[in-house]
Amino acid sequence: MSRIAKYPVDLPKGVEVHLGDAEISIKGPLGSLSQFLLPAVKIQREGDQIICRADEGAPDADAMSGTMRALVNNMVIGVTKGFEKKLSLVGVGYRAQAQGSKLNLTLGFSHPVVHEMPDGIKVETPTQTEVLIKGINKQVVGQVAAEIRAYRSPEPYKGKGVRYADEVVVIKETKKK
Repeated sequence: MSRIAKYPVDLPKGVEVHLGDAEISIKGPLGSLSQFLLPAVKIQREGDQIICRADEGAPDADAMSGTMRALVNNMVIGVTKGFEKKLSLVGVGYRAQAQGSKLNLTLGFSHPVVHEMPDGIKVETPTQTEVLIKGINKQVVGQVAAEIRAYRSPEPYKGKGVRYADEVVVIKETKKK
């Protein structure tokens, strides 16, 4: 059995769980999330905990039970605390500006880049070179951050580009004659 699936998911106060036949819905102070259940995993609620168990007859049930447990845990964290990713822009003239649900980026192209945020995602720019992406769904927050980083990923010679705040870019040495 998956080792991560052995640990139950604790439900804090103010979190409501609705278990259906093929879906689990979790509602908290920041919003609500739902996830389709895998048939190889049995999910049960016992008091203030959710327990994921593998169905004995299904192939890959052990791995899927750990995956379901991680997804449910991320849903509980998302509706209580939320998730955020921080990006930093490195380069002369690289700027970001948040305008409602749009992020305007100046990344050295001949045109400005405008990135539309999906529903449930908020973007902030504390400074011109910092971007904060916030939301309750961990997967969507990470995907939006990856899409913004993909516009101008860090290059290895000067380190210019859009990078995650905790990312380390190894600078290559230039060619010598």
